Amino acid sequence: MQEIVQATENFSSKYCIGVGGYGSVYKTMLSTGQVVAVKKLHENEGAAIMEAFESETSVLTRARHRNIITLYGFCSHARQSYLVYEFMDGGSLTKILSNEVSAAEFEWTKRINVVKGLANAILYMHHECCPAISHRDISTKNVLLDDEYEAHISTLDTESLNWTPFAGTFGYSAPELAYTMEVNEKIDVYSFGVVTLEVIMGKHPGDLISSLLLSPLLAVDVLLKDVLDQRLSPPRGRIAH
Repeated sequence: MQEIVQATENFSSKYCIGVGGYGSVYKTMLSTGQVVAVKKLHENEGAAIMEAFESETSVLTRARHRNIITLYGFCSHARQSYLVYEFMDGGSLTKILSNEVSAAEFEWTKRINVVKGLANAILYMHHECCPAISHRDISTKNVLLDDEYEAHISTLDTESLNWTPFAGTFGYSAPELAYTMEVNEKIDVYSFGVVTLEVIMGKHPGDLISSLLLSPLLAVDVLLKDVLDQRLSPPRGRIAH
């Protein structure tokens, strides 16, 4: 605990890289030279938020996969609570896809590998963890990339510091969830599909999904070339197949 306080100079604002509804994220370097991200809960939060905080630490301490962000440690204290994660240099999928320069560098091979990594992480959570883990908030903002474009599922994004029973993100959550509020692995599968489409299209597929829900027959008329991210040349060779 003391090392984190010292490394962030008692959570100085100069180390803060983002603020959410219930906490802040800090980037700092430890005495070992390792760069980490620290997610700190705002002080005086309610019991429900602390319960969710403890639930996240419980899940991440038993989830060990190359495509899931690594939790190095945490502190749960009445005065300050925080989690310490590995830091991802590449930023979030949202950040990359929304920037013209980074999106152009995010070519098809890299995009395919990101989708594969995300699929592997979900497979691990659903079928190799006991009990199974439902992420509940898979979206492009919660997929972080390292400097080699390897995908890592996270809840680290500052906009997702809202630990609630239903932690889904609008536009990525299965429509039926609004009516049933039944949380299971299927909601992650739906969100994975939305993220995959966003990686392919370069933008959120909301309009496409809405039109297909209204008229499923339109799917017959949708051509792949028309939905591909126009900032890249069409995929060729093995990638195209």
